Amino acid sequence: MSLRKIDGKDNVAVQIGDGGNVPAGHKVAVCDIKKGDFVIKYGEIIGRASEDIREGEWVHSHNLRSHLDEEPSYTYRFRDCALPAREGCFMGYPRSWGRAGIRNEIYILPTVGCVNSVCKQLEQRAQSLVSGSIDGIFHLPHQFGCSQLGEDHANIRKLLCAAACNPNASYVLFVGLGCENNGLSGIREEMASLRPEGIAYLNCQEVGDELAQGMALLEEFAERARGLRRVECSLSELCIGLKCGGSDGYSGLTANPLVGEVTDRVIAAGGSAVLTEVPEMFGAEQLLMDRCAGPEVFGAYRDMILRFRQYYTDQGFPVYENPSPGNKQGGITTLEEKSLGCIKKGGTSPVVDVLRYGGRVEKSGLTVLEGPGNDLISATALGAAGCQMVLFTTGRGTPFSTFVPTMKIATNTGLAQRKGAWIDFDAYSYDVDGLYNLLLETASGLYRCKCEAFREIAFHKTGVTL
Repeated sequence: MSLRKIDGKDNVAVQIGDGGNVPAGHKVAVCDIKKGDFVIKYGEIIGRASEDIREGEWVHSHNLRSHLDEEPSYTYRFRDCALPAREGCFMGYPRSWGRAGIRNEIYILPTVGCVNSVCKQLEQRAQSLVSGSIDGIFHLPHQFGCSQLGEDHANIRKLLCAAACNPNASYVLFVGLGCENNGLSGIREEMASLRPEGIAYLNCQEVGDELAQGMALLEEFAERARGLRRVECSLSELCIGLKCGGSDGYSGLTANPLVGEVTDRVIAAGGSAVLTEVPEMFGAEQLLMDRCAGPEVFGAYRDMILRFRQYYTDQGFPVYENPSPGNKQGGITTLEEKSLGCIKKGGTSPVVDVLRYGGRVEKSGLTVLEGPGNDLISATALGAAGCQMVLFTTGRGTPFSTFVPTMKIATNTGLAQRKGAWIDFDAYSYDVDGLYNLLLETASGLYRCKCEAFREIAFHKTGVTL
């Protein structure tokens, strides 16, 4: 058992290991803190003491509260944080419509939840076609595509089309029913300007045997896909998604800053990374604003933060309705504490762009993507934005994987050992070279993430369902 103080300004430290009255990963006061005084961690404010706290005492929900202001003001104070250039490469599949893929896969995408069973049967039958360089044939079920209006309807179509453009998908079969809002005609129209090749469409109500018709299309795709081969690609072709879930008191000490260092390496070599989970930036947003590459990027980021705050308050909820029960059990007390640890995944490089939900990455460097904190919704948005893989840090563990390889990075060794079937990397040792090399091996097809056989997608829905 020992205490680790993260920053010289801190008046709390993190308990490392079990023992005593304070659980591992939780905070301990390193000096007396009076009621109403700021509590400092990461060198930043994580809340106010709700009662007097004596040196050596446990600091958590019983004596610490959020200090988030519902109507904050933001300023732009650019801090030059450009990184020195470096080089790197991986073995991937070049694509005519965008970055190189790290997998040679075939997607079966339902336009509407009504055809999920058809897509599942096609996936099952198509497993006999997986051979040669094909990494897999997957259907991506969801429950929407009909009875949605306005922005929800537009977003579902946008996300499905963006998923079809992910570089990992060598070929894509869209399967529609024929009477849904999100019909194949609209999908075809949108895809025409996004991806010119490798797409087929099946409307189940228009054919006699949809399974036979679908298998004929998949057989043709598989024949072509088997001939694809990996070639050396620059790291400028790589885009990684950054996500955390089930965070604990170690997240901001081990896994998140470790991923941040790997993110900086990828970006320094010309690659891209995407940071999302807007609600888990509240309390740390000014730090990212100071890294925005220019006034326009700052303005877009500020507007995104304010828009998401309004989304909370319009529904009658405070922005600090977070952390989750699991976060609190792991030692995270306030949203600002969670956010300050969360943004460390983004490393130290400038923020070059801000995307609305459903947007696709256009610039090399660190991009911020609008999206909620929900694991599956935000990870789906990362894949749709063009990320070929997601680095997912966790202190409590989760088996899920979005539709691109989702690497689970444990904050602590206990989790890595207990859930070896879920966890790809133990970040407790803080081995930057180890994680970076694993990322390159994953991108090159030499390593498959533990949960990669499972694929899920979900959408951020805000409006009416008919």
